[in-house]
Amino acid sequence: MKTILTYVASLFMLASLSSCGYNTMVSKEEAVAAQWAQVENQYQRRADLVPNLVNTVKGAADFERGTLTDVIEARSRATSIQVNAEELDPAQIQRFQEAQEQLSGALSRLLVSVERYPELRANQNFLELQAQLEGTENRIAVERGRFNERVQDYNTYIRSFPQNIFAGMFGFERKGLFEARPGSDVPPTVEF
Repeated sequence: MKTILTYVASLFMLASLSSCGYNTMVSKEEAVAAQWAQVENQYQRRADLVPNLVNTVKGAADFERGTLTDVIEARSRATSIQVNAEELDPAQIQRFQEAQEQLSGALSRLLVSVERYPELRANQNFLELQAQLEGTENRIAVERGRFNERVQDYNTYIRSFPQNIFAGMFGFERKGLFEARPGSDVPPTVEF
């Protein structure tokens, strides 16, 4: 029994001498917060492009107003969801992601609708905005991937022994990840 107590006490002292991983937990949590800011920057970039895109499309006199209204409303919802970097739990991430997916869907419908308007497809401003939007979608995907890597690194660290003991003591909790939306593994059907 004495040997076991000595062993446990030695492990505890060893963990204490290495600052119990607290500084590393702080560093990893800050990396998650910084990467979250990058994700938000790219989503904000997309939201900033939407009014210009809508105004360009409005120039087509007979363009479907309902489609434009959907985009404007989805943008409003997407920009109204604010997530604190310190509260990146799965429910917060899911709420944010759902609002962003609504905007993505509305933008997709808008871009599909444009195919029926040759004057828009030939409009240089529209083409430039469409290219910027596509580039932004790629940036969003990259930043979300980097965010998930940072969160995985952080979550793994705070759940590993002996950090899991100290993480609980100091209030370090698991962070949420971006996840693929249900049905995203099924390719879309394209019909002409």
